Amino acid sequence: MSHTLRIILLWVCTLLFLFRVMAQILVGIYHPSFLPPWEAWYSGLLTYPWLLLSQLLILMFMAVVNVHQASGSGIFVSAQPQALKWIRIFGIVYVLAMIMRYALRMALMPEARWLGGTIPIWFHLVLAAWVLLVSRRKLPSE
Repeated sequence: MSHTLRIILLWVCTLLFLFRVMAQILVGIYHPSFLPPWEAWYSGLLTYPWLLLSQLLILMFMAVVNVHQASGSGIFVSAQPQALKWIRIFGIVYVLAMIMRYALRMALMPEARWLGGTIPIWFHLVLAAWVLLVSRRKLPSE
């Protein structure tokens, strides 16, 4: 994968996650009929103020890493191969955990098939894809 394509995909993942955060805010305030209801966006594991704060922090982190990756300089570019390996392993475990979460939801809530209440799962997969893209960076020595 080329450097340019990887950077574009990093930003696409970031923008998709931003869309998710903004859409949930929109649903929480205005309840538009063209978006799924609140329950579809929110699993309830964290109270919404803490969830929103964590999402905004994640978005800021993603943006900083993306800028560093695009420019080729900064703290998030100097990772050693061993660190990239662990980031990749984390990304793979993250994807597998979301696939398992989806399978369990479908098994335990057959009335929700196929997409009912799965918005958080899909956007966790977006985050996992972003992690895997970060781990694909080639070091100058490689």
